[in-house]
Amino acid sequence: MSSQYLTLYKMIVLYMLRRSEGRLSKAQIYDFILEKEYTNFLTLQEVFSELADSELITEKSEGNRTYLEMTDAGSETLDFFGNRINPSIKEEIDEFFKENGLKMRDETAIGAFYKKTGENEYTVYLSATEAGSSLIDISIPAWTEEAAISMCDSWKEKNSEIYRYIMTELM
Repeated sequence: MSSQYLTLYKMIVLYMLRRSEGRLSKAQIYDFILEKEYTNFLTLQEVFSELADSELITEKSEGNRTYLEMTDAGSETLDFFGNRINPSIKEEIDEFFKENGLKMRDETAIGAFYKKTGENEYTVYLSATEAGSSLIDISIPAWTEEAAISMCDSWKEKNSEIYRYIMTELM
């Protein structure tokens, strides 16, 4: 693969991260780039790896998702090389965010995952963020994996109600 194309794909990823005003999951970026057929899955994996190795992005795993955030060095790199992105590609990215922005924000604003912490013991991690700031972070023990999964699912469905209840009780 030509380094020129890899650079373009890296700039597309960085542009998407800047445009998102926060973090995106790898899956969200894969969805856009693969749907537009800019490149293939393996090349995109190489792009993510090189961006992380160069410290232009950071990766954070939460449950079965990996979220990406652009670093200051990534932002500087985009400022310098961003003109290599064809304006029509930028328009497609901007349109993608207009159409999917709220859905994407909801996917990243509500976190729910669990980890096995002992034999027959799990810890469930629940979070909610708004505009990049944490609203609430909760960790709860669960005695079975089924209970941990249920807590995660309930948080995804009822996080507003639960948050409102906690805040009302605390005030």
